[in-house]
Amino acid sequence: MSNETYERFISRVKEVKTLSSIGAVLHWDQETQMPAKGSEGRSEQLALVSGLAHDRLVSDDVGELLDRLGKDDSLSELERVNVREVRRAFDRERKLPTELVQELAKTQSLAHVAWAGAKKNNDYAAFAPVLEKIIALRKKAAGLINGLGDKATGDGLYDTLLDEFEPGAKTAEIRPLFESLRKDLVPLVAKIASSSTKAEAIAGHYPASKQREFGVLVTKAMGFDYDAGRLDVSAHPFCTTFNTHDVRLTTRYDEKDFRVALFGSMHEAGHGLYEQGMDYAHNATPLAEAASMGIHESQSRLWENMVGRSRAFWTTYYPKLQKTFPETLSSVPFEKFFLSVNVVKPSLIRVEADEVTYNLHILLRFELEQAIMNDEVSVSALPALWNRKMEDYLGVKPPNDAQGVLQDIHWSMGAFGYFPTYTLG
Repeated sequence: MSNETYERFISRVKEVKTLSSIGAVLHWDQETQMPAKGSEGRSEQLALVSGLAHDRLVSDDVGELLDRLGKDDSLSELERVNVREVRRAFDRERKLPTELVQELAKTQSLAHVAWAGAKKNNDYAAFAPVLEKIIALRKKAAGLINGLGDKATGDGLYDTLLDEFEPGAKTAEIRPLFESLRKDLVPLVAKIASSSTKAEAIAGHYPASKQREFGVLVTKAMGFDYDAGRLDVSAHPFCTTFNTHDVRLTTRYDEKDFRVALFGSMHEAGHGLYEQGMDYAHNATPLAEAASMGIHESQSRLWENMVGRSRAFWTTYYPKLQKTFPETLSSVPFEKFFLSVNVVKPSLIRVEADEVTYNLHILLRFELEQAIMNDEVSVSALPALWNRKMEDYLGVKPPNDAQGVLQDIHWSMGAFGYFPTYTLG
């Protein structure tokens, strides 16, 4: 078989990936720049682009090329990887009608705006109807993919959702991990919370402009290439990739606590470094994509926690931070500051949690997603269940839904099955 077949195949693959990257641009703009009234039009754009990408991926032409290449023993190891990964995506997506793909894209786009408004206004009731619709659509899609249709429930349904982010992972394999973490961490966190040894954040005023300056300094030192990326502001920090030479990071600023933006920026830059580290020669093919989201999160959490909270890091960067915020930090001794960035304390917000409590936040979400997919909890009952589990696992109760069930963006994106990858990472 000639290379011509493989070249035709890669040409089709790059069309699909390019359409997907156009969708990523539209998503990035929606979360960082788009005016609120643009949501309806943006949802139509995303639905169209998603439908086009889906149709090109599941076309008969791509199917025939995959069949031919699957029998080609002359392919190199890297070429076989591309064929294998596209086959995996083809087999999943072919089971979904274009209309469903478009409806999901449109609903998720509208849901993002609804979620952002609901979180800002602490109004869960405003988000609940669209969340119900997303859950129904995601369950329908998962049922079609795993062949169980409307009968799909429990582990079989959640396995399908999980597989999208962590290929090959099974709920039955992950559940014992979380059970073990719960058994050991809940009493440990309670013991720490009752300890007489206390460390707190360094109170003061940290102007957002100066925080950005310091964040860029640190992420550049990490190796993030700002000629191939940028850092912006969004309601929920994220990293998105249009191609290896265009990787976008976002963060958010709290002028009372520099740690929110700094550790958020380091986390997202960890994602960004993984993306920028891909070989551009493989751009718009599976070889320039992450192996899994667990691997992705391993990179972000390594930089955020293993490096960002280390003594070696702050030995170098604390003097620089003092120069950035002299009014607040110039007289704060190193040891007091170092304890403040390593506080272990039950808290409400996942993205601001320390290493000890973080996995309990993920456990809570994993269990809630299981309950949702098993029809064991209604959308209206989610806030109360969330709050009860926060008390059980962390000993704290959210004072409102904005700091509870509404804090994460993931469900508005339909990303059920994503949360476990944080712990796996």
